[in-house]
Amino acid sequence: MTLIRPTPGVSDASGRARRPGVGRAVTVLVLVTLAALIPLLGPSAALHGTGEAAAPGVGGVALLRAVLFAALCVPVGELFVRRLRRSVPGAPQVLPRSWAPSAAAAGFVAALGLASIVATGNLVPGSLAEIDVGGLYESRDGRLALVEVNAFLAAGLCALSARPATQVWPLASVVVAEALRAHPPTEQSPLVGSGLTLVHLTCAALWTGGLLYALRTLRRWGPSAAGAALLGLYARVAAALLAAITATGVWSSLRRMPSDTLLEQLTTTAYGRVLLAKVLLVAAVASLALWARVRLGRAADPLTACSPARAEVVALGVVVAVSGLLTAVPVPIRW
Repeated sequence: MTLIRPTPGVSDASGRARRPGVGRAVTVLVLVTLAALIPLLGPSAALHGTGEAAAPGVGGVALLRAVLFAALCVPVGELFVRRLRRSVPGAPQVLPRSWAPSAAAAGFVAALGLASIVATGNLVPGSLAEIDVGGLYESRDGRLALVEVNAFLAAGLCALSARPATQVWPLASVVVAEALRAHPPTEQSPLVGSGLTLVHLTCAALWTGGLLYALRTLRRWGPSAAGAALLGLYARVAAALLAAITATGVWSSLRRMPSDTLLEQLTTTAYGRVLLAKVLLVAAVASLALWARVRLGRAADPLTACSPARAEVVALGVVVAVSGLLTAVPVPIRW
């Protein structure tokens, strides 16, 4: 199957003209809605029968965290693929419109929402009067939340500037802040945990955002040797990214759930259940990636790899939503 651009003014069987892209927009809207339901409805399912207590507003926190992760993936992926494009001989100059400014705006709103929760003592604020903005400067979590708010604001400004590549620095600040937030000083070896999260989140953003922008680029270029070359370059890097994601994910899981209790906690704790769901999803994504890689190397038309790659990017979107939920449920107690 080759990439074919939709023809404007296509008519359906009844002769009525269809607006190009409407069906695609509806599909995206449905997928986004379903992804949003995972962090909103997931906590009750994950916590059912575990005896664990959920933090106030856990569904909203999970949704905001998922939006923040998605907002990080989009611009990181764009920067990544645009750099890969430089290594493609005869690559067309035309590129898809950047989604980085919109992603930065979404990330800013999500980070602002999370900061407001931190500012009220990790409670969902009932009014603006309950938010103690000055108190954010007095706690570690508050300062990290402010870093993320300011970083997304800076990333948006950089994306709109004449040098959009400079947004890499504020985006890196978000990754560092998230890595530090996930591992407070009270945790055993917090710097090790932060380092693992730093590598894990960076590789995940490159993989997810990179695949999304690569597919958008291929659609803009149409069937071409340059498109196949770009997808091949991405696939080779993605294999290394998957290896790093797997290694850091397993190590992080073993730090929070020791090997002698791992199997039990995977089914008896909310964190374990969500982690198990994420592992199964990543396994499905890896299968789709392998399928795309086989098609890319063996099929007569390498761009037939775009079919499983599209399914892969949808599955990665679900992984992002589940990751947001994973950060919101209670961390298991080491037995």
